[in-house]
Amino acid sequence: MTHAPAEPTNGDGPAYSFRPSVLGAPRNFRLAPHAIIWDAGRRSGQIAYRRVSRVRLSFRPASMQNHRFVTEIWSQDGPKLDVVSSSWKSMVEQIRLDDEYRAFITELHRRLIAAGTAARFDTGTNLLAFWGGLALLAVAGLGLAGLVVRALEANASGAALLIAIFLAVFLWYGGNYFRRNRPGRYWPDALPEALLPTPKN
Repeated sequence: MTHAPAEPTNGDGPAYSFRPSVLGAPRNFRLAPHAIIWDAGRRSGQIAYRRVSRVRLSFRPASMQNHRFVTEIWSQDGPKLDVVSSSWKSMVEQIRLDDEYRAFITELHRRLIAAGTAARFDTGTNLLAFWGGLALLAVAGLGLAGLVVRALEANASGAALLIAIFLAVFLWYGGNYFRRNRPGRYWPDALPEALLPTPKN
């Protein structure tokens, strides 16, 4: 159930906005003194900080943006809110909002602490998705390593090199994803750096 916000998202207070898809309405958020004010097209609402029940930080690379972070916010009486660190700019371009996202999420946690929230703070993906994905990564890695060996046995050194390069890139990206998304908990006054964009300055 959503409720009309008591005040618009373009008022005073830290604000953040991103576009989740090329044609979709932008998602706008503002941190008012006592609540998160949000709107998404025709839908809008507010969530009091003390009513936030869970926050999860994760690393979610996308096809056109491989450095993308997501904060999910659950509440006792509102919809789940997703705050994403990148935004669609055109049909072929996504832009990173690293500094804006980091500042907004940091301030959100500060306000949750000040409100005395009893929310749970999670990191990464759920256990089933994490271990299932890690198993698939290992199986795929072993399969590619086997192809390298077969190519060497067949004296196809060029093919072996190409597969080895692909394997290295595959393991690097996969390892980075699962390293950042390890399921766990964190304290709201000690945000996990692996799940926030690195500040530019």
